[in-house]
Amino acid sequence: MNSQPIGIFDSGVGGTSIWKEIHHLLPGESTIYLADSKYAPYGERPQKEILQLSIKNTEFLLSQNCKAIVVACNTATTNAIDYLRKNYKVPFIGIEPAIKPAALNSKTGVVGILATRGTLTSGLFAKTSALYAKDRKVIEQFGDGLVPLIENGMANSEEMHQLLQKYLRPMMEEKADYLVLGCTHYPYLIPQLKKILPTSVTIIDSGEAVAKQTKTVLENFQLLNTRAVGASYIFHSNADEKVLASLLKDYKQKIVVSHLDF
Repeated sequence: MNSQPIGIFDSGVGGTSIWKEIHHLLPGESTIYLADSKYAPYGERPQKEILQLSIKNTEFLLSQNCKAIVVACNTATTNAIDYLRKNYKVPFIGIEPAIKPAALNSKTGVVGILATRGTLTSGLFAKTSALYAKDRKVIEQFGDGLVPLIENGMANSEEMHQLLQKYLRPMMEEKADYLVLGCTHYPYLIPQLKKILPTSVTIIDSGEAVAKQTKTVLENFQLLNTRAVGASYIFHSNADEKVLASLLKDYKQKIVVSHLDF
């Protein structure tokens, strides 16, 4: 079972930011990635539908003999992971905004968070924020419109730049010194964000932490693949796979990207 792949799913292409961190830490692990781009963004859908989509993705990955599943989507984690853990036998690794390190390290006492509606209105986010940021001013901003632009290959467009300026302005006015990226799509906006934000603002996301947690979980369940060769990296999209492939161009010698109806 140790040589079986790790399954990874997201509401679209954004979770590839998580895949890159996992691949960097665990290059010997085979992976199967699902980009559910047809239904992106999850953050604007009702909880019942998010759960149904997460079940659909999980059952496909289990049909491919995945030994563990990374829910590389903040909205799916906050709305569905408890159900998935209770109803399926494989271990699940989730993702949530890295508000804890931001709150602990902020010097100004003001932290900005950019995330989807589905994440910021979830009970899990409210619980995490209350636990770690109760003595901090947290400026929450829905990232409406950002995911569709990224899904359409427009991360560096003028339209994206204008949206980000609008969303970040309140955080800058309040002197936030940390910006938490609460969606796995958003690391692809870091070049744009750096053009807008002062250099005093630290941008953080959850990618590295999720990769470390994935390794820990595999070790705890004795699922870590100790073979150094033979890993495969398969990516599926149910929309235009060209956008997915473009985000993985640095790995094109290793990966297989294909269209799949799911």
